[in-house]
Amino acid sequence: MTIPFGKSSFPEMYEQSLVGPLFRPFAELLLDDLKPAAGERVLDVACGTGIVARLARQRVGDTGRVVGVDVSPAMLSVARQVEPGIDWREGDAGLLPLQAGERFDVVVCQQGLQFFPDRAAAAGEMRRALDDGGRLGVSTWRPDDELPALRELRSIAERHVGPVTDRRHAFGEAALLEALLRQAGFRDVRSKTVTRTIRYADGAVFVRLNAMALVGLSAASKGLGDEERERVVAAIVRDSEDAVRARTDETGFTYELAATVATAKR
Repeated sequence: MTIPFGKSSFPEMYEQSLVGPLFRPFAELLLDDLKPAAGERVLDVACGTGIVARLARQRVGDTGRVVGVDVSPAMLSVARQVEPGIDWREGDAGLLPLQAGERFDVVVCQQGLQFFPDRAAAAGEMRRALDDGGRLGVSTWRPDDELPALRELRSIAERHVGPVTDRRHAFGEAALLEALLRQAGFRDVRSKTVTRTIRYADGAVFVRLNAMALVGLSAASKGLGDEERERVVAAIVRDSEDAVRARTDETGFTYELAATVATAKR
């Protein structure tokens, strides 16, 4: 298994290797539901390296406006390199960095809500950011117990680092997401499950990044130095080879991934 990352930072690896096959398909689905139109204002909360914001900009055109907010300056640095024409802002979802009186027609949050320390505050802030009648779209990954490939890869990692609570999949139940949005004052709250087949030409790329994430999410992570962390990640990748091989054909490594998508109005 060859990992072509060199000395790239994690945000660079995220943009290079995860955005295209993993995040873009779900971003397109989310925007299809929200239908941002030419001239509208869009806010992307927890934008990461900016795939949702970039796709939204294509839809609203030069007469529209897109703002991306993320707590990570490293993620925003990559976002600015990829698309300097978007207004990228560093800030917390629990207290969005909005200008006085600033409002948006569409607010989106793809795969960020599950990580927020105060989800209720973040939901309230997203409602505050919307103009009257504005549309909200939120997506969160379904529990990984429902996703055989991810469940197996987590079990392999747990042999090396002990139990892992995967926060990426920690808020995927539709009822919980809907209740949060209703409590924040949103109306017309609806949700659905969407599933896509994710495909990588080289499964080692995904497995290594996933192993890095799982190690970071484990209780053992705090006690690992850089060299030990790399050794553990390499061991997880090695032990995952059979799981990857079983899901690899002439088109590459494939697995099923599902998300809960909720939409609402202010």
